[in-house]
Amino acid sequence: RSAVHPDATFIEADLADPKAVDAILREHRPQGIMHFASKTLVGESMEHPFRYLGENVRNALNLLEAAVEHGTERFILSSTANLFDKPERIPIAETEVIEPGSPYGESKYLIERILHWLHVTKGLRFAALRYFNAAGATEERGEDHSPEMHLIPLVLQVALGQRESIRIFGDDYPTPDGTCVRDYIHIADLAKAHILALEALADQPVLKYNLGNGNGFSVKEVIETARQITGHAIPAIVDPRRPGDPATLVADSTSIRRDLGWEPSYPT
Repeated sequence: RSAVHPDATFIEADLADPKAVDAILREHRPQGIMHFASKTLVGESMEHPFRYLGENVRNALNLLEAAVEHGTERFILSSTANLFDKPERIPIAETEVIEPGSPYGESKYLIERILHWLHVTKGLRFAALRYFNAAGATEERGEDHSPEMHLIPLVLQVALGQRESIRIFGDDYPTPDGTCVRDYIHIADLAKAHILALEALADQPVLKYNLGNGNGFSVKEVIETARQITGHAIPAIVDPRRPGDPATLVADSTSIRRDLGWEPSYPT
């Protein structure tokens, strides 16, 4: 709540409560909605598939039903690169075959399919923005993950003495150093993409974009970079692979750059 902009109206509610969601949208009747709320941990979704498939999809349906009922015209879904478990081509474009790598990824794909049918049957305009690895913070708001599960903050916590070591989940992937390769995109650049997509939906009824910088960095490369910048050793422990983790996820964001003029302000 401390991150809410002072000019924004904050309303606390649970998407699992359809009556509350309906009442809020009936009162405010937003023209556009950006849907960020979901469970997002790939490994956890492999352990608790019902929780992820159930809650993510059900909550999105609650929001969408109220949105359509009360006249929302544009809807933006925060989707995921986990739609692409075994891509044939790297970097990954929107034309890549969709094959979710986990119940989390499947839940996002199911919501994309629901949006497709709501566009066909109800005329809802939508954008599915498939994040690769969101990272970074703003000076004004910072970041707050509880519990922390993201690589870069975890690595820096080790450097700050808040953790003894960083865990690497697998070093036997088919990548140059054996660890997973990811494309990191700053949250400010993601926010800019959402604004551009919301505006573009006035003229284009359906948008689907992969969002990343187009450069991949392995887990070991991230750790080594942090060592060089902080001057700390940052001990690392190699654990077995984590179920649901693809070897390499790097985005081809040519489409959104061409169509909407989006450019990352924090290239990697």
